[in-house]
Amino acid sequence: MVTLLKWVVLALCVSVVGCTGSASPPGSAGGIDLSQAHLVDLTHPYDESTLYWPTSPSRFALTTLDFGLTPGGYFYAANAFSTPEHGGTHIDAPLHFGEGKWTVGEIPVRSLVGPGVVLDVSAAAAENRDYRLTRQDVEAWEKANGAIPQDAIVLLRTGWSRFWPDAKTYLGDDTPGDASHLHFPSYGEDAAQLLVAERRVAGLGIDTASIDYGPSTDFMAHRIACAANVYGLENVTNLEELPAKGFWVIALPVKIARGSGSPVRIIAVIAEGGVRAESGPSD
Repeated sequence: MVTLLKWVVLALCVSVVGCTGSASPPGSAGGIDLSQAHLVDLTHPYDESTLYWPTSPSRFALTTLDFGLTPGGYFYAANAFSTPEHGGTHIDAPLHFGEGKWTVGEIPVRSLVGPGVVLDVSAAAAENRDYRLTRQDVEAWEKANGAIPQDAIVLLRTGWSRFWPDAKTYLGDDTPGDASHLHFPSYGEDAAQLLVAERRVAGLGIDTASIDYGPSTDFMAHRIACAANVYGLENVTNLEELPAKGFWVIALPVKIARGSGSPVRIIAVIAEGGVRAESGPSD
């Protein structure tokens, strides 16, 4: 299985090289020797503890169809599952807040594979659970690490993944059906505008429930991103294991043709010598 995964990752990286015409896009992870690379799973599992938006009409359900020995004497297992689009580690397609924009099935594969960067605001978020990434935070990161490359997949580390799956701590409120009292950090409008319009990133990721902060009522980060066909990755985990730069992100959702969102399996491929994100711009 490990060998197969390495070949899949290699094939995806080769496709990126073919699309860009270069093995090392500016500011990216550069060439990766997979025999030395480190793979990090950035995905929460789907099970009975998976968190959803408070107004979600249902949760993840797994129904056993078959499990055990067949009349032929061999073992066989099969299940049926159901889930709302927007829960657990999932992708927000641009259609989610952008009329006429890409559905999940329309997002180009090239956009789902790209150089990753981690912006770390965990210290600021620990002091203010409604903290929003600012333009100044992004500029401070770039001063220390270089410009965020075009088509990058940005991952915002707030430290919130450590609260999963405690809904009250993670979301700030666990009242069923009520999303009016949520409190968690995320992207600010000015930072989203910079990343989307000026840096032209492919995706915005976050280790909280939304690319808009908990108390948001206008969802400007979603609206800015989706209008530009930039997707969101929400409820990401294990960002503390990633460097500030020097890695690739592969985020592959279920290809739901007309979907506004989908569960997604996200991995990071860290090249040898990646620079670990020890501290954030707001420390």
